[in-house]
Amino acid sequence: MSGDLKIKVRGLCKSFGRKVVLKDLDLDVPKGQSLVVIGGSGTGKSVLIKCIIGLIKPDNGSIEIDGQEVTRMSSAEREEIMHKFGMLFQGGALFDSLPVWENVAFGLIAGQGFNRAEAKEIALRKLGAVGLGPEVAELYPSELSGGMQKRVSLARAIATEPEIIFFDEPTTGLDPIMSQVINELIKKCVDDLGATALSITHDMQSLRVIGDDAAMIYDGRIIWHGPAQDIDRSGNAHVDQFVQGRAEGPIKMPVRPL
Repeated sequence: MSGDLKIKVRGLCKSFGRKVVLKDLDLDVPKGQSLVVIGGSGTGKSVLIKCIIGLIKPDNGSIEIDGQEVTRMSSAEREEIMHKFGMLFQGGALFDSLPVWENVAFGLIAGQGFNRAEAKEIALRKLGAVGLGPEVAELYPSELSGGMQKRVSLARAIATEPEIIFFDEPTTGLDPIMSQVINELIKKCVDDLGATALSITHDMQSLRVIGDDAAMIYDGRIIWHGPAQDIDRSGNAHVDQFVQGRAEGPIKMPVRPL
C-alpha cells in the first residue's frame, strides 16, 4: 500500500506551549485520490495541513511525500517538493495590489520563471476553467464578489498543474448555492488534473461532493478513516454526532455560563 501513497503521515505531534494539538496522528492519502478531513474548530485540521506543507515544523513524527521524508529536508530540497503543491487558502489570500491574472500567474512567474506573456496566457485559461472570462483578468480582488474571489483562488491553485492540491475550508463565507458551485469546480479541476487532493473542512456538503475518502480528526488524532460514501454509517459515535450536527454526544463543546 505504501508505494501507492502520495502522502504518508506517521506519529505526527505538535504542541504550542502547553496546548497539545496533534497527538501521534497517522494519515494516508493515496495517489490520485481526494481525501477530506473533517472535524470541529480547534481540532488541529489547519495545523495538520500546515505541517504537511512545511509552514509549521512538527515536534515529532514522519511526513513522506512520494516516499520522501520531508521533515528533515534542507531548504533547497524542500523547495523542490513545494513545486508539487497547489493550495486554496481559507480566506483566498489574494494579493490586493495585483490584478486577477497576476494573482493566478504568481506561482508561474515567481516560482517557475515563466515570462509574463506566457504566464498571462496560462492564467486566462485557468480562469476559464473556473468559469471566469478574460474581462475579469484586469480587475483587482476588491472589485470581485466573495464567490468570484474564491474562483480566482482556485484558478491560482491549479495554475501550475500541481500533483497535490490542498484545500483549506474552501466554502467558508459562501452562501449554499455558491458553496455548491465551488465544490463542483474543485471536483472537476482535481479530476481534470488527475491530482491528489487533501481538503480540511467542517462542511459536510463539501465532503460529499469532493471526497473519495474521508477522515475525522478529534482530540489530535484521526479517529475514523474510510470511503466518503460510508460517512453516514461509520459506526463511530463521534463521527455520527458531527455528521448529524447534534449537540448531545461524546463531543463536548466548552460553553462558559453567562
